[in-house]
Amino acid sequence: MNTALDRLATLPLGTRVVVRYRIDGGLTDALGLLTARDSFGCTIISRSGPVIIKYDDVTLAKPVPPPPARRERAVRD
Repeated sequence: MNTALDRLATLPLGTRVVVRYRIDGGLTDALGLLTARDSFGCTIISRSGPVIIKYDDVTLAKPVPPPPARRERAVRD
């Protein structure tokens, strides 16, 4: 069994994840919140919008920590 799919099936919705999946010409990653799952695939909300990934294309999936806090910009006089 694909352990990446096992992880996706057990992670709670709202978990920040990275999912590596196949596209034409290679592989790519989606980083964001796991927001939906069904019998065919999952949806990740990334910075650039929703990414719908078919389970057949998934090669890796794992939870990742929250992004680092933004640093305040220094104010110059």
